[in-house]
Amino acid sequence: MTISSSEKKHVAVYVFPFGSHPVPLLNLVLKLAQASPNTLFSFIGTQQSNKPIFSKPNIPNNIKPFNIGDGVPEGHVLGFNPVEKLNFFLQAGHQNLQKGIDLAVADTKERVTCIIADAFVVPSLLVAQQLNVPWILVWPPLSCSLSAHFYTDIIRQSCAENNAKDRYLDFLPGLSKMRVEDLPDDVTNGGDDETLFSKTLASLGQVLPQAKAVVLNFFEELDPPLFVEDMRSKLQNFLYVGFLTLSIPLPPLPPSESDETGCLSWLDKQKGKSVIYVSFGTVVTPPPHELVALAEALEESGFPFLWSLKDHLKGLLPEGFLDRTSNFGKIVPWAPQAQVLGHDSVGVFVTHCGCNSVFESISNGVPMICRPFFGDHGMTGRMVEDIWEIGVKIEGGVFTKNGLVKSLNLILVNEEGKKMREKAQTVKRTVIDAAGPHGKAAQDLKTLVEIISSS
Repeated sequence: MTISSSEKKHVAVYVFPFGSHPVPLLNLVLKLAQASPNTLFSFIGTQQSNKPIFSKPNIPNNIKPFNIGDGVPEGHVLGFNPVEKLNFFLQAGHQNLQKGIDLAVADTKERVTCIIADAFVVPSLLVAQQLNVPWILVWPPLSCSLSAHFYTDIIRQSCAENNAKDRYLDFLPGLSKMRVEDLPDDVTNGGDDETLFSKTLASLGQVLPQAKAVVLNFFEELDPPLFVEDMRSKLQNFLYVGFLTLSIPLPPLPPSESDETGCLSWLDKQKGKSVIYVSFGTVVTPPPHELVALAEALEESGFPFLWSLKDHLKGLLPEGFLDRTSNFGKIVPWAPQAQVLGHDSVGVFVTHCGCNSVFESISNGVPMICRPFFGDHGMTGRMVEDIWEIGVKIEGGVFTKNGLVKSLNLILVNEEGKKMREKAQTVKRTVIDAAGPHGKAAQDLKTLVEIISSS
């Protein structure tokens, strides 16, 4: 799929420099750079977002990072609201983004021929229009959450009439099992006090059709066909390129003794499909009362558990919990998650439903217990429970001792859990086939390379 051309193509790539957004975008660019070695890729982010991902070796010569400002006024001290820095970056607008183009053109001496941007960086449309080049958007969250942003006006109108949390959104094509409670707050909460970030997301329905292509961090084979059909009717090109944070098929597990955390050696001593793995990623921490309920449920269940919990949070656990569970539980400040989920002894994953975590669980065929927190977590949890049927959302939406014990027994003991495990293996096989040479992702990546090369 290598493209050769006499003219030098130069793609400017705009990252949304927050959370887990930069890594999938860089991984996509790595694929494109390999497929099109004569194309230059200028990866434009902030110093804070670029530094960690470009400190790794093996970045090809045709990818180069450039830093722009984060929009935070000099001397301003950020508060505790995580959306504040997002708003500052978006407020800096296309003028800030243009500075990245200027740096890249001055360095490479090549004009920009195409723009690829994280879909959250909506001001990049103005840059693309001014340069008169194709504008390609990448959607790192779960694909189906796009639907909520296309139908934001209808959803808000519907919620104004009936805001019952358990109400089904049966007007969303292919997603009729979604409920009001699953939606991101930015979708349901309009009004005068709406943040710039929320307004940006609400504008996506009008903005996305102007993109030459919208690229999904997912496999088409896992999405409801009616949803795919609906999106294709609205967009110029709707391209699925597979999980951008994983290499499928997954590599074999390394020798257990090479894992310095001790997780794999500990898992080696447990029975097959018996271990509860608990982790909420790097961004999310459940509130203290939920950490207590979680600990109480793990202790009461008696199942072996591996919990990735930062050291400073251990003081919130019930008194004596660590001693009482030391013979069947292990707590570590960080776990090699992809390898843990690939271990045969893991039977269930208690997760916040972040995309990367769910993709790793799906790829390893591990059922999930979902406790969504924000953003697309709720819609992802609903897909896990009601579309793929490979897990459950936690009862009542928050951790309680009884609710979690009930979910653990459901998956690890009951007949229903056996069916979920079987379905999780079926979904895993679907992913392996979808990632292969005959899957749609290979063809869609080829289409994306052709769009870039013909720009």
